[in-house]
Amino acid sequence: MPASVSEYVESNRARLLDELKDFLRIPSISTLPEHAGDVGRAAEFVAQSLRDAGLENVEVIPTERHPLVYADWLRAGEGKPTVLCYGHYDVQPPDPLELWHTPPFEPTERDGNLYARGSADDKGQMYMHVKAVEALRASLGEIPLNLKFLIEGEEEIGGASITKYVAENPEKLKADVALVSDTALYAEGIPTLCIGLRGLVYTEIEATGPMRDLHSGLYGGAAPNAVFGLVELLGKLKNADGVVQVPGFYDDVAEPAAAEKASWTSLPFSEAEFLAKEVGSSALTGEADRTVLERVWSRPTLEVHGIAGGFTGAGAKTVIPASATAKVSMRLVPNQNPEKVVAAYTKFVEESAPAGIRVKVRVLSAGEPLLVDPDHPAIQVAAEVFGAKMGKPTVFTRSGGSIPIVGDFARHLKIPTILMGFGLPDDGLHSPNEKYKIENYFLGISTIAEFFTQYGTRS
Repeated sequence: MPASVSEYVESNRARLLDELKDFLRIPSISTLPEHAGDVGRAAEFVAQSLRDAGLENVEVIPTERHPLVYADWLRAGEGKPTVLCYGHYDVQPPDPLELWHTPPFEPTERDGNLYARGSADDKGQMYMHVKAVEALRASLGEIPLNLKFLIEGEEEIGGASITKYVAENPEKLKADVALVSDTALYAEGIPTLCIGLRGLVYTEIEATGPMRDLHSGLYGGAAPNAVFGLVELLGKLKNADGVVQVPGFYDDVAEPAAAEKASWTSLPFSEAEFLAKEVGSSALTGEADRTVLERVWSRPTLEVHGIAGGFTGAGAKTVIPASATAKVSMRLVPNQNPEKVVAAYTKFVEESAPAGIRVKVRVLSAGEPLLVDPDHPAIQVAAEVFGAKMGKPTVFTRSGGSIPIVGDFARHLKIPTILMGFGLPDDGLHSPNEKYKIENYFLGISTIAEFFTQYGTRS
């Protein structure tokens, strides 16, 4: 038996990495119907990995769309805490394929990183939890606390199935705290726990003009153009300074505490480096009276993700488009209510439609913003372990992103979530050439195993 988890991880590095590569080779793209079989294969891979690690009561749970995977280890008994481990095995589409240096579903090692779709978001990070259990059982012969795993295959498309499952199964999922590794270190070498997430409302606006596509020579100048009308409407949603123009949008926004804002100024942040290395544009945008970290962590946003309509093929076709659609989302911050924001946004869109343009708003998903108490005992243990492993004090940050399940855990299970991620800011989530630092994968296995040990033995 290995003397420690670290020794176990070190002696099994090649196998642990090969297993992750096998996982990453499955193109589990949840949004594309043609990959439904691959999504199912990924669920079975997760289930078998949980069995191999020693978890019990493993289930692949059918849903209306993609399966959930459940497993548990409850042998520590009632006197020990229970941690609910969450992750997702589905991934984003890899497009545009021509921008990948190596195939997105053929994991490739380069410069100390593992390049593949899903390597950091979230297969590589979720798999650390499974391997931490395996390492603990191999080195200690036991797990010093109770564990439950709930892994989904719809995170990238809104997570409707897991939301329903959590709401309907609070007793089965009862725990003291949840653990999620789907975030990043603030910077390389800095242990980071995220304590705040923005909520997300994702919508689709459909604009309709004439009853059919029209000849622009015969009708141009008189008939309303759906694409142009949609663009005009979208332009009204924000002003040139990045301020959302929906009435009441900012009414309930909670400002971060002064101490929290002050702590952000101590982080090694460079606006110039952020612009050059992470954004890669000629300038940053947004509320000029807010710092960059405020803009991406504690301020609400509105973004247009895509517009479709009219003729975009090769050559020319002179039509006035009859319809057009746009994908629009809003990131929300603490105290903002998604239902209230959606109502104000829908009213504004409907009242702002140009003459001759009819609009319809569809809400595709909605999740609430969240703040976690950094003084919770489990989070304090996690911060201590994380800092000890990396040799630096753990910092507490927020994320501009959204993880809807964290809100579901708070609402239905009444538990906080430890957001202990090992990604890096430049991992390229949702982009070509997504990567995950290989050493962070192994570090994550050891750190999570140590958290399980410390939280279990101290409670």
